[in-house]
Parts: sequence; structure tokens; C-alpha cells
Amino acid sequence: MPKVNGFARVAAFAVLTVLTVLAVLCAAGPAQATSRIKDLANIEGVRQNQLIGYGLVVGLNGTGDTLNNIPFTKQSLQAMLERLGVNIRGTQIRTGNVAAVMVTANLPAFGTQGTRIDVTVSALGDSKSLQGGTLLVTPLLGADGNVYAVAQGSLAIGGFEAQGEAAKIVRGVPTVGRISNGAIIEREIDFALNRLNQVRLALRNSDLTTAKRIAGAVNDYIGSAIAEPLDASTVQLTLPAKSDTNMVALLTEIEQLQVEPDLGAKVVIDERSGIIVMGRDVRVSTVAVAQGNLTVTISESPQVSQPAPFSRGETRVVPRTRVGVQEDGKKFALVKEGVSLQQLVDGLNALGIGPRDLISILQAIKAAGAIQADIELM
Repeated sequence: MPKVNGFARVAAFAVLTVLTVLAVLCAAGPAQATSRIKDLANIEGVRQNQLIGYGLVVGLNGTGDTLNNIPFTKQSLQAMLERLGVNIRGTQIRTGNVAAVMVTANLPAFGTQGTRIDVTVSALGDSKSLQGGTLLVTPLLGADGNVYAVAQGSLAIGGFEAQGEAAKIVRGVPTVGRISNGAIIEREIDFALNRLNQVRLALRNSDLTTAKRIAGAVNDYIGSAIAEPLDASTVQLTLPAKSDTNMVALLTEIEQLQVEPDLGAKVVIDERSGIIVMGRDVRVSTVAVAQGNLTVTISESPQVSQPAPFSRGETRVVPRTRVGVQEDGKKFALVKEGVSLQQLVDGLNALGIGPRDLISILQAIKAAGAIQADIELM
């Protein structure tokens, strides 16, 4: 048999390695985008609660409310001073260092007493700026009317205002400020998640296929049918009858499971800004699209008409008008059936149109029944 030298052996081994790698890549196919269950669904009952309160900001450098124009600021200032033992009824108040504000915050899930949260302070009257102000003690109420937190502290303003005799500059919004860790939680919301035997997962984007995939992933991981999809946005979890774990431990185990979400084809259009967002599953039936812009140009070039010398004529202005009509974009594009999103975009871009015209074209294609997607107008 013929001998094979070392170089030939190395070359043959390299070719075999390349073919093996290509075979593995071809068998693997395109990678699917997956997400964790904790990123696809929320736990029912685990939520934030909005808080709101009314208070006063003091210490402003003459940029507060005009007390003669804003009566509630004056009334609030009088009531606060009376609670502190100062009676100013019947006196004229001329301070410009006080502003009435609305204070808002979000009470986090499982927030405990003594925990601090951030608050946002917004001017309610005609205050020009809250810069340098301090929020006085302000109770924050929930939707049930109970006080859940108390806010107080110095404001941090993102904008500013500066003005002189003849000019003024304003950057950002100086009438809105934020206090980091400016409120202390005083009341807790009882919710014993560890004592529940059954919870529901609420999908952030409703879809029957996604709900079924989440339930299947959980059941495969646990080894028993503890998850059941109830509808397109809800998956119910039930602890096994003989289980030595609680609901918190179960949720901790399953929230890291990877699931490939499935969403319906949708086109989102914002006509005000001209933004168009199309999902990857948008498909179009065979349709022909033509788009043209009609441009009408009118130019005026009046001329002066002079009478002959020594005549009794009058000098007059004779109008001269030139009208031109031009039609642009006489292209006619054919979009074939079942094209992908990239092909659809390329075909519409071939017409040389802008976002505004593209919105009209997409709506016309939808009206013709040739686009297999929902169009949502923002």
C-alpha cells in the first residue's frame, strides 16, 4: 500500500475537523430567544401600591407661591403654624418662600416598617422653582385613606431657572424634585406568601402558547403536574399534597427556568411622531403598492406696465403667475405572498417613501386584508 506522509495526514485531519464542525452547526439550527419565567410573568398579589400626600416646601429663595393668588397655600401655612402654637389669623402674610406641593411615592411589595422609600415632589401652585427647598412632614395615604408612610427632607432638583432684566433661561423642570429615601414606611401590608398553597402567575404579554410553555416547563422541572394554564394570561401553581417546601421556595426554583415566548403578529404605529414598530411574525399576502406625491408650484412675478411717452395712460402693475405640477414617486412595487419582515421593509423602502407615507401604506394594506397582523395605533 502507498505510504502517506505526515503533511497529508495533517491535512486530512483538518478537513475532517472542519466537516465535523459544520455538521454540528447545521444540526444545531438557529438559536431560539428564551427568557426566564420571572421576566415573563408577575406573581399575583406581589405588587406595588401608589401613595399620595399634600404638603408644604419651605426655604425657597423667593420662588414660592404667591399667597394672594394661591389661597390653599396660605390656608395650609396658617393651619401648620397654628398647630405649632403660632396664631397669625387676620395678619397679612407676604412671604414668597413657601410652596404647596403634591408628594407621590410607590410602596414596594413586602415593605416593612422603618424601611425608607423615594418620593417625588411636584409644585401645585404658581411656584417658579423648588430649588433649595425642604419638604415638611407629609403623611402619604393609600387608596383606602390610611397613612402608610411619612415624608420629609431636602429636595434635589434636576432643572434650574435664571433670569435678568430682559432675558430668562429655564432648563429642565425646576418645579419637580425628588427626595432619595425621603419617606419612612409606617404601616405594612399583610401578605403571607409562604403560607399560600396556590398562586397564579400573570403573564405580562398575554398569549396562550406562552402560558402553555410556562406550565410545561414547570411540570417538567418538578416532575408532577403542579402548573396549569387557565387562560392566555394566567398560569396557576399548586403545591404538591405531600411537600416539605413552601410557596416561596417553589417560586425561587422555577423563576429561573428558560421559556421561549410566543407573541402574535402586531404593527404598532404612533402617528404623532411617525414611529413604526413591526414584529418578526408579520406576514403579507401578494399585493401591489404604488405611491406618488403631487407637488404644485405657484410662483408670482408681477411686471410693471409703463404708458407711452406724452400719453395719457397710467402706470399699472400686471400680474404674472406660473403654475407647475410635478408628480414624484411613480414607482410600482410588488410585495409577494408570505414575505418576511425584512423583505417587507426592503420592498417598501424601494418606493423611496418616508415614515408618514409608510403609515398610510400599512393602513391601506390592512384595509385590503393583505397583511396578517394587528395594527395598533398609539
